Amino acid sequence: MSMNSRFSPAFYRYAPFAVFMLFIAFDEILGFMAAKGIIAFDATELYYLYPVKTVVVGGMLCHFRKEYTEVRFRDIWRLPDSLLSVGVGILVFILWINMDWVLLSPAPKGYDPSLISGENARIFMILFRVTGAALVVPIMEELFWRSFLIRYIIDKNFDTVSIGAFTWMSFCFTAVLFGLEHNYIAAGIMAGVFYNVILFRTKSIAQCILAHAVTNLILAIYVLHSGEWRFW
Repeated sequence: MSMNSRFSPAFYRYAPFAVFMLFIAFDEILGFMAAKGIIAFDATELYYLYPVKTVVVGGMLCHFRKEYTEVRFRDIWRLPDSLLSVGVGILVFILWINMDWVLLSPAPKGYDPSLISGENARIFMILFRVTGAALVVPIMEELFWRSFLIRYIIDKNFDTVSIGAFTWMSFCFTAVLFGLEHNYIAAGIMAGVFYNVILFRTKSIAQCILAHAVTNLILAIYVLHSGEWRFW
């Protein structure tokens, strides 16, 4: 923990994730209330929570950036590791769109920007969605899952555990929980396994972020091209 830190090392890694999940919960509650006629909301009006969520969580990550000493973006210059990360990111995307099995919840309707009236508003929302998915989410999630939680399972003083330290408990537990965070649970578990492998192979959070960002960016391009909004 740096000299100027006011919070525990854990806080800086779980707080952005917690805020992100609170936004999702708020969106679900508003959507449920709108569907029941309790409040008057058009479905696309809720889409505007996404830019707010992206700015708030991205702002937190930027504000706390000095605390994330384990994220060494210079690791990206390790070409063999980066090629592996990019390859895994692509593989996770391919498997993801072919593992669209919904186990515990209704099939998601997804985020369909074509429903937004006005070309400028539609472009604005698409840009925020892609930026959030390909930049903010990978950093936020990898700090929580692969930096904090996977080490916290090994030792509550997680910051004393080396990045990439392996135990079967931490590996399996985080992969399953990562899957449960997503609508497509099996695909989520698969992704969690592969990102964990990147962590243990490269000992680098930056490489995990790269793999995750590649998956999300290619998925965004695929969704925009195919109109398979359920993946968003």
